[in-house]
Amino acid sequence: MYVKTKHYLLLLGCILSIFSSAQSVQVLSAGTKSSFRGLSVVDDQTLWVSGSSGTVGRSIDGGKSWQWLSVKGYEKTDFRDIEAFDAQTVIIMGIASPAYILKTTDAGLSWTKVYENRDSSMFLDAMDFVDAQHGIVIGDPLQGRVFMAQTADGGNSWQEIPMNERPVVATGEAFFASSGTNVRLYSPGQYALASGGKQANLFLSSKKINLPLIQGKETKGSNSIALKGKKTLMVVGGDFMTKDSTTLNCFISTNGGKTFTAPKNGPHGYRSCVEYLGQKNWIACGLNGVDFTTDEGKNWSWISKESFHVCRKAKNGSAVYFAGGGGRIGKLVN
Repeated sequence: MYVKTKHYLLLLGCILSIFSSAQSVQVLSAGTKSSFRGLSVVDDQTLWVSGSSGTVGRSIDGGKSWQWLSVKGYEKTDFRDIEAFDAQTVIIMGIASPAYILKTTDAGLSWTKVYENRDSSMFLDAMDFVDAQHGIVIGDPLQGRVFMAQTADGGNSWQEIPMNERPVVATGEAFFASSGTNVRLYSPGQYALASGGKQANLFLSSKKINLPLIQGKETKGSNSIALKGKKTLMVVGGDFMTKDSTTLNCFISTNGGKTFTAPKNGPHGYRSCVEYLGQKNWIACGLNGVDFTTDEGKNWSWISKESFHVCRKAKNGSAVYFAGGGGRIGKLVN
């Protein structure tokens, strides 16, 4: 019995290794020097990116060709997150004071300012939509509480969540605007939010759970969270100043955040984004490459050493794309 079990586990490990090694990342020509942290993939062919110098890009042929624009009047704005609903309708988030949220319904020919905040301490970090109407945006703490606003009309208007309903954070605890994925909506008004810095915590709406990720310094903590249903959560991060460090950079919970487990073989460095791909497959990216797992995060394979800030799966499809510094855009291929 022991011999059979041992051989079975060996065979299973080989199969998983072969499957992971079959995945690779194809770097697509982007044609711009901007740094991209915003990425939204509508379907296998339609994707949008956003980033520094007011830059927004759209491809409707799977990244083969691109239409680029610098949003007029916002040429110095860093658009760290983007939410695309189709080839024409997009929302972009400008981070620093003043912070803006803009929307277009004509593929960027014109933009409407749907939110503005001129607080000198304002810094938006990420946004997420659970459907075409309901979304949330989060920012660094104001008065010791997470900044939060929400929309119920597709981003046409935003309402700041009352201060007493926002989570309380510790001194030195904040959020990384690294990939637009440290907040995820389960349903309207129900969110998962991961922090970093002096403390790293998971906020499940009103519940606060300390994360086992590395923390205690402004450059450390969680950067991204991905969801599989309501029970399975994957959180990644690390220390972005030590991109090759594998210390406490990934944890998974299968019971809604009650307990977390570290991988047997984790991602191979700091990771700024994690995305659930279906079944037991997840992908994570960071400054020193991309990791892929086929066994619910127990073992990660280093499938590319290309640097990316963000990875996203198509909302309506199976394609997976990446975006990063230096205008780098990539695609997962088999």
